[in-house]
Amino acid sequence: MPTLATLLTFLAALLVLEITPGPDMMLVIARGIGQGRRIAFLTVVGMVFLAGLVQVGLLVLGVTSLLQAYPSGLVALQWAGALYMLYLGARMIWASFGSHKSKRLSITRISDRKALRDGAINSLTNPKSLLFMFAFLPQFVDPSVGPVWLQLLVLGSIQKLAGIVSLGSVAMASGTVGQWLTRWPSLLAWQERFTGLIMVGLGIRLLVSGGSVHRH
Repeated sequence: MPTLATLLTFLAALLVLEITPGPDMMLVIARGIGQGRRIAFLTVVGMVFLAGLVQVGLLVLGVTSLLQAYPSGLVALQWAGALYMLYLGARMIWASFGSHKSKRLSITRISDRKALRDGAINSLTNPKSLLFMFAFLPQFVDPSVGPVWLQLLVLGSIQKLAGIVSLGSVAMASGTVGQWLTRWPSLLAWQERFTGLIMVGLGIRLLVSGGSVHRH
């Protein structure tokens, strides 16, 4: 098990990660405003539990060492995440331009399964989360205080579960804003375009910086 001092330092670093806007947070905001609290929270569940199960499992199985030996693997994941952000952002912008034909914003409702799936895919290709888990997190492991796999399991699980608090709060808040915006469909349409543009911008930024595997 990690020592108390190590755990506190890790939690401080994790706090900075969680409050910094990134692809996961942007998707949750978009889902909350455009689809409501339920879909936004299900998106978070996909990010935390579905993606978390895969990510923590890979971390414990030693993918950290593999990615450190072959940095191009992390770059490939970063580019995949960038392309996914571009796709989501472009789709959001496109959908917003058809909303003026009705009094209420005509957004295609997504299913619970799709919300879970999109959340999982977004997290699995989110370079910010991946870099923290596979490049930064192992620095808090001390082989002298216990089994390495157990420390990785504990720290990795803490990182993913922290998303329930941070991203869950974002989901609830954005869902409330979305309910308010439905009274003014034109404002909601512009919000969709603005969020879509930010997601496209993030995707372009990730593509441009795709060769920097040490970017946080």
